[in-house]
Amino acid sequence: MSYEFIKFQGRNLRQEDRITLTKSNSLGFPKKFYDDNDIEKYSHAVLYWDAKNKAIGIRFTSDKNEKSAFSVMKNTAGYGGGIVVRSFFKINGIDPKIYHGRYEWKKENIEGVGEMFIIELKEYEKK
Repeated sequence: MSYEFIKFQGRNLRQEDRITLTKSNSLGFPKKFYDDNDIEKYSHAVLYWDAKNKAIGIRFTSDKNEKSAFSVMKNTAGYGGGIVVRSFFKINGIDPKIYHGRYEWKKENIEGVGEMFIIELKEYEKK
């Protein structure tokens, strides 16, 4: 019998697909989300706010000249990436201590903007 083993190298890697809003004013993109959506090919993210629906839209881009774009930080250990969005939270009245957590996302093509990932904020509930 001939075996074709492949070494498992995913120990301690989160297989999380949800976008994370942290108490430290950032949005995190775990490895699974990062890889599945090819975030590696983008250098920046442009954010949008829908106050009525308490929703954040994230459009990834490689256009360094995009006004108000946030730099996507890539984790050097291969754990995904993230963006620090303190100014976005402050201007839009989003308190990360209230809204921190992991969010399911949806991808939609918004007219005049293009493809974006959308998360709908909800207040954090202690378990």
